[in-house]
Amino acid sequence: MNSIRGAIENTISISLFNRGLAGKIFEDVRRCGAKVVMKNNTAECVLMSPEEYLRLMDEVNDARLLAMATERMAHFDAGTLISQEEVDQEFGFTAADYEKSGEVEFE
Repeated sequence: MNSIRGAIENTISISLFNRGLAGKIFEDVRRCGAKVVMKNNTAECVLMSPEEYLRLMDEVNDARLLAMATERMAHFDAGTLISQEEVDQEFGFTAADYEKSGEVEFE
């Protein structure tokens, strides 16, 4: 029953925009969350705040990165690892190079 109630409360007709109620609709989106805009009894688009959109995009990107990391770890072979010393030797890095780089910050 809650899903039906939520669908009804979060669905608006595109005709409300044609009646000049866009400001009220946008305020309702800011206050209550996303709304599905219907046109001819078919979902036409979803309205949401920019903050909610960015939150969802961050969540999607995090899920993609997790899937990529999981896939890579599924094929991980410790025998293919190379040491830091080997990397330094191959690219000509020295301890002084690392001292010049300063602190590295990870998110």
